[in-house]
Amino acid sequence: MSEAHLQSIHLTDNPRRELFRQARLQLEGACGLPTLLGVVPPPGAEAAIDSVTRTLPPMTPGGPCQFMLKDGETLYPLTVGVNTVGRLPDNNVSIRDEHVSRRHCAVVVHTNGQCEVHDIASKNGTLLNGKKIAGPTRLRLGDQLTLCTRKLTFVAESTDPAKAAV
Repeated sequence: MSEAHLQSIHLTDNPRRELFRQARLQLEGACGLPTLLGVVPPPGAEAAIDSVTRTLPPMTPGGPCQFMLKDGETLYPLTVGVNTVGRLPDNNVSIRDEHVSRRHCAVVVHTNGQCEVHDIASKNGTLLNGKKIAGPTRLRLGDQLTLCTRKLTFVAESTDPAKAAV
């Protein structure tokens, strides 16, 4: 993955840098090629999708939706692929809070509609619904991520005009 914001140049001490690199490799391994490229595979191309992406049933059956993280009244849209969350301004979700790590966690949105959260070697860890995550953890609508004192809610909005009109 050549995502510049997932390089560990912001880490100055070697132990943290190595933890970050291990987390990045685990994150890359969880993404199938279509997820990393942000494309929906053509019919019959399921074999090219990573087993994590392939084996989980779609979370939102019946249509496309836009996933978001909600911080109070602020909504942060998530895109297919890796969405980094942290206090640095180049994160996909930039949280202005001195307690949140520079690169705290990442939310992976797969092309099949599945989403999961990965802690990226943050100093204080990432909590999902009050429990510290130990590895990649699947997200469900309404789940609450806690990054130190910040609470983000995982939400979705339908992008199907027929469903939005109802």
